[in-house]
Amino acid sequence: MSGGVGTTCNDISLPNEGIQGHEKSSHPNPLKPTRFLTLRQLNCLAVMIIVAASGMVSLEDFAFVVFSIFYMYLLLKVAFPRKISPQTSLVFDPTNKILGLYVTVGAIIGLYLPVAYIFHGILEGDKQGIKAAAPHVFLLASQVFMEGVAFSDRFSIPVRVYVPVFYNTRRIFSLVDWLRCEFTKLDNEYAGSGKRVLVGRVLALANMGFWCFNLFGFLLPVYLPKAFKMYYSETKVKD
Repeated sequence: MSGGVGTTCNDISLPNEGIQGHEKSSHPNPLKPTRFLTLRQLNCLAVMIIVAASGMVSLEDFAFVVFSIFYMYLLLKVAFPRKISPQTSLVFDPTNKILGLYVTVGAIIGLYLPVAYIFHGILEGDKQGIKAAAPHVFLLASQVFMEGVAFSDRFSIPVRVYVPVFYNTRRIFSLVDWLRCEFTKLDNEYAGSGKRVLVGRVLALANMGFWCFNLFGFLLPVYLPKAFKMYYSETKVKD
């Protein structure tokens, strides 16, 4: 996944998906759009719909996703147009084992465990924990879906960078709310068992630590400069 990491090897993508994207980008007709609705994206779309239908996602989060779509196209048209000549699709080698491990850890911590936590909360009646974790899951699933959209041949590398950075930044705020909820839970019928409270706190802390590192230790200082360097070096070569 991208988130999440996605097909650009940024926030959360799987290596094999990156390879597929690379193969698509080398298509003899670079202007032909690629198919971006993969099985992974459809799964994330299903998660988005289920979580949204539960009523645990705020209007602000919905508005954020809608705004990200319009802003992505605005960046493409105004700031970072796609090159006419084929451009390199991958910023990092998708066969890198360390990157693959990093992506797998992010997928487990960021999506799979929180989804399991939400389903377990339904069984235990932990309304507080479910409501606090739901925005993060919704935004991360949205990020994975949008990364697949951005990785199509229609978009330039800087636009692809925008998606994980934009969503990762927004999810930091949802994680702060999740942490606050877990550490201020009251011992009542809506808080779940003592073990669940402990698991919720550990999971929220793990996500906060991982995604803060992902944003401030990887995306901004490593991925972003490398991607922009590739984009502008192609511009210089073309000129």
